[in-house]
Amino acid sequence: MYEISADPARLDVPRIHHWLSTDAYWALGRTLAKQQAAIEGSLNFGAYHSATGEQHAYARVVTDRATFAWLCDVYVAREARGSGLGTSLVTAVRDHLAPFGLRRILLATDDAHGVYARIGFEPLPRPDKWMSIGAS
Repeated sequence: MYEISADPARLDVPRIHHWLSTDAYWALGRTLAKQQAAIEGSLNFGAYHSATGEQHAYARVVTDRATFAWLCDVYVAREARGSGLGTSLVTAVRDHLAPFGLRRILLATDDAHGVYARIGFEPLPRPDKWMSIGAS
């Protein structure tokens, strides 16, 4: 029912921007220019309805393709939620990254721990070792 692709030419950037800037708690108010810059500097994945080609989900990975990746901006359109698309999308991302032999793939979530746990993600064993700069 869905095809997952890492082809950046297939991305519906205005749709992605609308989803994230209006409905994703972590990206509310993000400008189109900021979203375009994020896309250009990342490995991007879209999930497209097989019959219509319409994009129904998105995920972005910031990575050096050698040691580290950060999975972010995972979004499933409201009309496609509950169908397993989010799990399929993140599984495809994980599998796409596997040949790189990355030491670590990180993500942050407020509300989808179960989805990510089914794919193999788990809480950091030593969160006290991690630090950040910027808003939390």
